[in-house]
Parts: sequence; structure tokens; C-alpha cells
Amino acid sequence: MSLTLDTYRLLGRSGLRVSPLALGTATFGTEWGWGAEEAEARKLFDTYVERGGNFIDTANTYTEGSSERLLGEFARAERESLVLATKYSTLRRPGDPNSGGAHRKSLFASVETSLRRLRTDYVDLLFLHVWDFTTPVEEVLRGMDDLVRQGKVLHVAMSNVPAWQVSRMQAIADLRGWSPLVALQIEYNLVNRAAERDLLPMARELGLGVTPYSPLAGGLLTGKYSRADLAGAGSGESARKSFNAGLGMVTERNLAIADAVREVAAELDRTPAQVGLAWLLQNPGVTAPVIGARTPEQLEGNLGALEVEFTATQLDRLEAASAIELGYPHDLLAGDHIRAVTRGDLKVENRR
Repeated sequence: MSLTLDTYRLLGRSGLRVSPLALGTATFGTEWGWGAEEAEARKLFDTYVERGGNFIDTANTYTEGSSERLLGEFARAERESLVLATKYSTLRRPGDPNSGGAHRKSLFASVETSLRRLRTDYVDLLFLHVWDFTTPVEEVLRGMDDLVRQGKVLHVAMSNVPAWQVSRMQAIADLRGWSPLVALQIEYNLVNRAAERDLLPMARELGLGVTPYSPLAGGLLTGKYSRADLAGAGSGESARKSFNAGLGMVTERNLAIADAVREVAAELDRTPAQVGLAWLLQNPGVTAPVIGARTPEQLEGNLGALEVEFTATQLDRLEAASAIELGYPHDLLAGDHIRAVTRGDLKVENRR
């Protein structure tokens, strides 16, 4: 059965209702060399909201602050109906050591800046954007809890943080009666399934809604790349394509995954991008992939993923093309030997 943007899902252990696709606004503004000018960004916003979308994702340093500023302008008339998510911890002023990081000073200053740009009194969801390996977890959690108690933030979440730190923080928050974490934003797509080792199982166990970013692997799953790109970006490449090539994203393995996506897309009369997004949408561990676009046409195309329905055989082919080894201890625990010594011939059904 196909989805719609107004087929809302609960975000983790909260009661917050969000659309199954979140609108990413890192493309609002052109300061990074690619993206949408204000008029085009407005069309992206209007297209998403008119289709019933309510979940919009930004960050304090996206396009040097233009993302939040433009979003604040667009959302003014419909603020109460929208779920606005932003992030903190990335460096806001080069040379100022306290303008970034996960610590309390960075947290409070960043949120105040975001509130002014977004023209709102509160943020629905605040992510710690990138773990800094220096701030005590108690400082992060207490600071977030203080903002929730002040009414400036409604829910708190993590992004790009090791699974063991997230699980530790959730336990501390629960024990101390601080605001619990309700969501986890991670890179997850058919090319990069590393989150299946620990992050996704942890999120399911701790009640975190998962909002994957880069759902199309930086465009690799859109069918724009070929074996000719294995040699690296040439002079005629786009800024985004050159960036991905420089990161080492264009590999034989990844192109083989893109081939499998393209084949399934052809069978379904869909685009490769729609297939890549639909694979995430059918994953029970995923709440809402974050989609980005530079043009209304791209956005409309991405929203078509809501209508994609796979056969079991097609899902198996995508799974086989992109499968990873889970590694120790997961492979050991799933093996026949461990099953034999722990359960023998007993039949134990897990209903959780």
C-alpha cells in the first residue's frame, strides 16, 4: 500500500507525529556552491507542505545560516502545524573555540541564534549534530533538559554519535528524570548500511525514531554515475559530483549497488532515486528519511517514492547487492554453533 506525506508516524518514544519523508533544507541557499535561491527554495517548501508534509530539517550552520533564515521566513504563517528540527555543535565562527562543540555554552548560544533565525519561540526537535569526544554526557543532557524545561526545545535527539554513547545517555536521562532522547539521525542508505551493526538495533531497543540523511548516498543511487567516474572527477563535473568522487564514494562495489537499483527501477517504471528512498521507507527501523532537492521537479520526483511497492524478489535483490558483514559479535551470535549451545532444538519465539 502506497504512503502519503500525511500518513504520519510517531517519532520514537514521543507522541510527536511526523511525515514519513522529512524535507531537508541544506539546499536552501547557495553559499556552499550549490543549492536553491530564495524563490526556488520557497517553491520547495510550498510543494512539500501542500502535499501534507510537516517535518522539516535544518541545522545552525547549513549554508552559513541561510537555511534557518529562509525556513523561518517561509514557516511563519504555518509554524504551529510544522515540526521544525535543527542541530547544534558545528563551529559557527571560525577561530572561536566555544562557538562549536557539544558543551553548554555552545548549546545555549546556538539555540538562541536558531530561534532568532527561525522566527519562533521554540524548536520542536533539537539534535546534537556531531559528537565532540570532549564534553561530559551529563553536561549535554542537563543542558538539553534545561532548554526543554524553559520551553525553548520540545524534544531532544542525537546525530553522528557512537552507539555506546547514545545508549549511555539514554540510561542516564531515564535514571535522573531528564528529557529522554527521542530520535537518531544517521547516514543510512543502500550504499552505507553500517548502521545495521549497532545504531539501528540500539535505536529500536531504546525507542529512538531514525531519520536517515544522505538516503541516496550523495546522489550515487540516482543513476548519474558510471564506470567512467571511477577515475575521478573531470573538469566538467558538477561541484557535488566532484565532492563525492573526492570522498571515494565512486567504487566498483557502490556502482554495482547502483546498477541493481537501476534494474529494479526499470522493472517498476520508477526512477532509481525513488527506489533508493522506497527501500528506506519500507524498513520498519526507519521513521523518516531526510530528502533534499534543489528544484521542485527533483522534490516531486523524490516524493514519488511514497508510491513504490516492491515484490519480495526485488527486495531480496537489493539486499543481496548491498549486504554487509555485521562483524563480531553479531555474526558469532547469529551462527549455528551459538544457536545450538543456547537453544538446542527448543523453539523460542520472540514476540517483541
